[in-house]
Amino acid sequence: MPTVVSVFGVEPFRIGGTETYARELSLQLERHGWQSVLCFLTAPPDEVLRFLDLPNVTIEVLDQAVGFNLRALRMMSGILRRHRPGILHLHYTGMLSPYPWLARLLSVEQTFFTDHASQPAAHVPQRAVLWKRWLARLINLPLSKVICVSNYGYRCLTARDLFPARRCEMIYNGVDLTRIQKDPQRAAEFRRRFAIPADRQIVLQVSWIIPEKGISDLLAAAELVIRRNANVHFVIAGEGPHRPDYMTQTSEMGLDQNITWTGLLTDPFTDGVYDAADVVCQVSRWEEVFGWVIAEAMAYEKPVVATRVGGIPELVSDNESGFLLQRGDVETLAEKILILISDPALQRSMGEVGSNTVHSKFDLRRNVAQLVRAYDVESKSS
Repeated sequence: MPTVVSVFGVEPFRIGGTETYARELSLQLERHGWQSVLCFLTAPPDEVLRFLDLPNVTIEVLDQAVGFNLRALRMMSGILRRHRPGILHLHYTGMLSPYPWLARLLSVEQTFFTDHASQPAAHVPQRAVLWKRWLARLINLPLSKVICVSNYGYRCLTARDLFPARRCEMIYNGVDLTRIQKDPQRAAEFRRRFAIPADRQIVLQVSWIIPEKGISDLLAAAELVIRRNANVHFVIAGEGPHRPDYMTQTSEMGLDQNITWTGLLTDPFTDGVYDAADVVCQVSRWEEVFGWVIAEAMAYEKPVVATRVGGIPELVSDNESGFLLQRGDVETLAEKILILISDPALQRSMGEVGSNTVHSKFDLRRNVAQLVRAYDVESKSS
């Protein structure tokens, strides 16, 4: 049976954007009679494994998949020999890797790479020096196509000229709209679970807890907001190496009674965090290539306050589905949160615009179908 091997250089410890994409891809491949082999850095935990459990899915572990190392090459070779795929698709493995040449040596017909990379703050895309262009093009010669997940990502990639632009295609990441089911009871349970008073309005950020996500800016804005409205409660959901430091900072600022750190949520859709939120923030400092959490929040009809960086303006329309502001502008961030908190009608209207945007641009089923067409599985199935 024809097979796609998808390699994800991430740990599948939650039901997030990557895992949802992998499931939708597998579903669509099954309809065409294809097998789907999903490779991760570690074995999925039981809840994720159940989520990915489909008749045509096989799970493989490829630890150390990122970068150049002999052990990963041997493991990849074993996976390709076992499954004999027609297509290899690489995600989060780095654009320069030995896998495309290995795939060619083992007679894989097509190799794809999806560029999920965000860029440093204030990054200016520019053409790479000649030797880097030659080396990158040699390493990537066997690549059939590079998928970019936003127009911003496409501009960054093609500006560097490390890969022929004619073999690049922009396909947005997306949200599984079949999983969007707003549930007030789930919202109430989330509040009970984290001891958040029922009368408080919730401002949410879901992200890795790292400086690049603007956590310090969010805390500084929270101090300004709470000073003016003590009935606002901030929820910061996610995990990361800097979480203990930010929690200590929260205590030193005297904000413990108005900020909740949830840690990792296995599935934000079923954990009720979006159901409970009134406003969602994503105040990244680096150039986000895409905003998966933003798209999820918009699908739940939540207004978004976000920084004008990277690909985020492709999701959030300023003054329509939310507010955009400059990175590090704490005063404006606090002001926009207070405007939304005080105006439920504005929350609803912005939420509706955001939901319409997701349905038109970020529907996972439609966007994965575009990828499957790029695979040309129909002609290969016949």
